[in-house]
Amino acid sequence: MYARRKHAYFAMMGVCIALFVLAWGVVRLWSVPAAVIMCVVAMVIPPFAAIVANRHGPDDRWWDDPSGDEKSDEWWDELDGKKRPRRR
Repeated sequence: MYARRKHAYFAMMGVCIALFVLAWGVVRLWSVPAAVIMCVVAMVIPPFAAIVANRHGPDDRWWDDPSGDEKSDEWWDELDGKKRPRRR
């Protein structure tokens, strides 16, 4: 899952850079308003790329990480129905 998110992020950022380069390297020669519109579209892409890269999928078990507070971890494990060996 992580590799898929990483590839999607880099693809979106590549499209963003390509839009900027094409807008001011090629499109501005024919139409400055079209180049500006392309830049506005490119400006909107990075926040969505960050959201895609940082979202958690159903296979990501980030909430299972122990917090460090043994009493709290034991309480959450009891709620989740997990049996942990007791430490002494």
